[in-house]
Amino acid sequence: MVTAFQTVVLSSLFAALIFFGFPQPAHAEISPMIAALPGFKALFGGTRPTDIGVKAGQLKACPKSPNCVVSQGDTDAEHAIAPLSYTGDAAAAMTTLRQVIEAQDGSAVIEQTDTYLYAEFTSKLMGYVDDVEFYLPTDAAGTVHVRSAARLGQSDLGVNRKRIEAIRSAFSA
Repeated sequence: MVTAFQTVVLSSLFAALIFFGFPQPAHAEISPMIAALPGFKALFGGTRPTDIGVKAGQLKACPKSPNCVVSQGDTDAEHAIAPLSYTGDAAAAMTTLRQVIEAQDGSAVIEQTDTYLYAEFTSKLMGYVDDVEFYLPTDAAGTVHVRSAARLGQSDLGVNRKRIEAIRSAFSA
């Protein structure tokens, strides 16, 4: 449980980081200290959503905020991203996809079936959590639909789009 005092201290620290800038790679020893402070995950991790998954063959649409990308549905350019593609067996593609996900920093696979994989990605610095889903529809062999969304905040500075593109690159290799 985060106390009111911890909330004020952590919020002040976060505001200072925003104002003065985040540590650069040369100061890498600072990041683990900040992330290790009590309460950061509790403050910035959010609550695991209960309304995601595949419903009627579709991943959930993105909210209006710019911190989400999805490859399905009637999506505007800000939220649209191409699905991943593969050749061969869907089971092998799912195995490869899981290996790619598990190799990513801050990832944790939460749920997996033959056609669906859900992972959480936690940022090192502040403990923000993004929910990332992959869906291999049985009626569209060779396609992996994706959705990556921040739990909290308005902007993600393009992190979700960059993550999916990094996963696409590793998955295709």
